[in-house]
Amino acid sequence: MTTLVIFDLDGTLLNTISDLGSAVNHALERMGYPTHQLESYRQMVGNGVKRLIERALPDDASVRSTDKIERALGYFKEYYSEHLCDLTRPYDGIPELLTELNNRSIRMAVASNKYQEATAKLIAHFFPEIPWVAVYGQREGIPVKPDPSIVFRILLESPTPKENVLYCGDSGVDMQTANRAGVRSCGVTWGFRSLQELEENYALHIAHTPDDILSYL
Repeated sequence: MTTLVIFDLDGTLLNTISDLGSAVNHALERMGYPTHQLESYRQMVGNGVKRLIERALPDDASVRSTDKIERALGYFKEYYSEHLCDLTRPYDGIPELLTELNNRSIRMAVASNKYQEATAKLIAHFFPEIPWVAVYGQREGIPVKPDPSIVFRILLESPTPKENVLYCGDSGVDMQTANRAGVRSCGVTWGFRSLQELEENYALHIAHTPDDILSYL
């Protein structure tokens, strides 16, 4: 029986792609580089904002230097912190799913590669009524997913047998994270990545709607 569900954030709980892409384009414009169509960012996200910036910068070693990546990251965070809720919305059925899980006394947590400040702000804004046991984004000194450290930290704070944990995410990175942590994985198809990617990364379950998750508890 599932007693803890861990959710990825971007592409799983929230459709954040327009605000993320707009923030990266703002950073690129500030540095005089070409921007990208917002939909193209679906294939760039998933490994944290620093890796997102690297992928968005022109494919030139001199442009992708450490100092330029850090400068672009600064422009990104400055803009994103003010605009992260402009176009971002929960996916259809997610608020109802979270309410149902709470009604069933199933604990919930967030494990994201988005930096901690933005992760916490988005969750507080869109899901203030949910009693999350943990809301974790990328933090200094903690490796990003697919390293399973973020899952282990959640389990440390909310002890749960691994067989009673379900991890839900929209990407291969998420499926790898769950598998490395030794918990059950559920790939969701409404997010940023393809069903093929989820299957290639050994998703145990596939959910095409939030309601599908209830059948895997």
